[in-house]
Amino acid sequence: MEAYQERVVVEKKELDEKLAALKAFIGKPMFQTLDRAEQGRLRWQAFLMHGYSDILEERIEAFAGDST
Repeated sequence: MEAYQERVVVEKKELDEKLAALKAFIGKPMFQTLDRAEQGRLRWQAFLMHGYSDILEERIEAFAGDST
């Protein structure tokens, strides 16, 4: 695996850990104490992080087809 490919794998792992932590926070009672606008921003952030993770996953899967 090329160095840049390894960086993508690490990036996805770190992103997924952050996303899991954010989702856990969203599920906690403390989240409900935040104002609605902040709750919305955090939910939007989680949604976008999930999309970003999906894109990284597609890239990682495509590495298997690379001849480099």
